[in-house]
Amino acid sequence: MYEPIRTKSVHTMAEPGYPHRSREEELDIQLAGHLAALLAVTDELRPLTADADDDLGQAADRISEQVARLRKGPRPVRSSTAAPSTAPVQRRSAAGREGRAEALHRRAHALAGRALVVAASRADTTAAILAAQRMDAHAAALDASASPALAAH
Repeated sequence: MYEPIRTKSVHTMAEPGYPHRSREEELDIQLAGHLAALLAVTDELRPLTADADDDLGQAADRISEQVARLRKGPRPVRSSTAAPSTAPVQRRSAAGREGRAEALHRRAHALAGRALVVAASRADTTAAILAAQRMDAHAAALDASASPALAAH
């Protein structure tokens, strides 16, 4: 009733000399990608917040170190918005800046969560701790931005 399969499986067709990445290498690539995206959002968030030089700057440096370690290369190129510039920020309304900062905190929280999941599956304690700390920091920032809105109602 059924015709037997006559072709080889795609899993057995791989050439023996073709280089394949290990699970650890794939997880390194994935974790570095999540952390690099978190770094980009952190750099974008810095000019919008009051603590541009303190917490976010130190966090961005730590994230950059982890990305370089995982990629086994130099630190990633940073966004030009990493330097706190007030010129573009002054053009936006305060509500617009707060809304943009809140959206970036939500994005950063999600990216840190993804990085935490991959770091945990990879058993990378350093990256997992960093991701958990960033999740906590962005959650606290979101709570702080929600508190004034709740007090106004």
